[in-house]
Amino acid sequence: MSGHVIILGGDGFCGWPTALGFSQAGYDVTIVDNLSRRKIDIELECESLTPIQPILRRIKAWNKLTGKTVDYVNLDVAVQYHKLLTLIEDTRPTAIIHFAEQRAAPYSMKNSFCKRYTVNNNINATHNVLAAIVESGVDTHLVHLGTMGVYGYGTAGMPIPEGYLKAVVEGAEGPKEIEILYPANPGSVYHMTKTQDALMFYYYNKNDGLRITDLHQGIVWGTNTQETMRDEALINRYDYDGDYGTVLNRFLMQSVIGHPLTVYGCGGQTRAFIHINDTVTCIKMAVENAPKRGDRVQIFNQATETRTVRDLAEIVAEQTNAEVRYYKNPRREDAVNQLQVDNTKFLELGLKPTTLGNGLMQEVIDVAQKYIGRCDTSKIITDSLWSKEMEVDTRGSSTPYEE
Repeated sequence: MSGHVIILGGDGFCGWPTALGFSQAGYDVTIVDNLSRRKIDIELECESLTPIQPILRRIKAWNKLTGKTVDYVNLDVAVQYHKLLTLIEDTRPTAIIHFAEQRAAPYSMKNSFCKRYTVNNNINATHNVLAAIVESGVDTHLVHLGTMGVYGYGTAGMPIPEGYLKAVVEGAEGPKEIEILYPANPGSVYHMTKTQDALMFYYYNKNDGLRITDLHQGIVWGTNTQETMRDEALINRYDYDGDYGTVLNRFLMQSVIGHPLTVYGCGGQTRAFIHINDTVTCIKMAVENAPKRGDRVQIFNQATETRTVRDLAEIVAEQTNAEVRYYKNPRREDAVNQLQVDNTKFLELGLKPTTLGNGLMQEVIDVAQKYIGRCDTSKIITDSLWSKEMEVDTRGSSTPYEE
C-alpha cells in the first residue's frame, strides 16, 4: 500500500522510527513536530544517551541514503489549530498518526507546571486533530498511540480485552448484554489524559463518523529499527533518566555503567511490554487495516508480553552480573498486581512478536556501551513523586520493600 501519512510528533522516540518505516515502505510522509521533547531535555538538563541530530539534518541524511523525501512542518498541534487544518486540507492524508502528546507518567507528576502542561498539551492536541478532521471534510484515518495504562494494572481475574467489555445490565425486560468501553483507571496525570482521549474518540466517532484506531501500547524497549541503524545521523532516542527512561532500557544502561538496577518497591508490579520494532510494525498494520466508515472506534492492545519489574531485573542481572537494589516506590500503586492482556487482533494480522528471549537486549547493551560517556548518573534515580508526603529515596536497600 501507499499514500500520504502525517505523523504528529514524528521527531520522538516512537515517531521517528515510524516515519522512516513508512517512508521506506513507499508512503509520502510529513512529520509534524514543535520539538517540545528536545526542549524538555534542556529543562531536565538530561539529553538522550544517543546523540540526536537536528531534525532537518536527520531528514537530509535519510534522503541522501535512500533518495526518499520526508517533509517537516514545525507546528504546535495543541495551539496552532488553523495551521494544522490547512495542512490536512492541502495534503489530504490517507492517515494521521498521533504521537503529539507528553508521554511520561513521572514527568506528568513532577510538579504543578508539568501536570498542567501535560493536560493542556495532550487534551488540546487530540481535540484539535479531531476538530480539524471534521472541519476539513477529509476522510482520513486517525491512528492514535495510547497506553495500556488507561486500564490500570489489574485484570479482575481475566485478560484485559481490546477496548470493549461485555457487561450484563438489568433492563425493564430482564438482563441485557451490552458492550462498553473498558472502565478507565488512570494511575497518573499522563494516563488520565489518555483516558480523556478515549472519550473524545468515542464521541467524534459517534457524532461525526470519524474513522479512528486507538492503540493501547505497553512499555516500549529497544532503541533502533532497521532504518535508524543505517546511519548515526538517523539513530533513535535512548532515554535513561528517571522521568522518560523506560524500565528495561534503564536496567540495561545501568548494568553497563555499573549502577545497581533501580527496582522500586518490591518489584511486583506487572507491566506489558513491546519492542520498538513491533511498535512500528503494529502502527503500519493499523494504518493498512483501517475501520470502515460507520465502524466504531477500533482498539488494539499493542503489547507482546507481560513481566514483573522484579523478573526483568533478574533477567538483566543474570545476563550482565549487575546488582539489584530496591528503592521506595514514588508512585501510588499496588505493590503487586497481576496483568493479563489480550492481543489477539495483531496476532491475527500476522504480527510475529519480538520478546525478551529473541536476543535483542544485546543491541540495547551495545548502544549503551558505545555512548556510555554521555550518561549523567545523577539523573538515574527518579525524583518525581506522586504525593507531597513522599520522599526521594537515593540510598535504596538490598532487599525488597514489603509487598
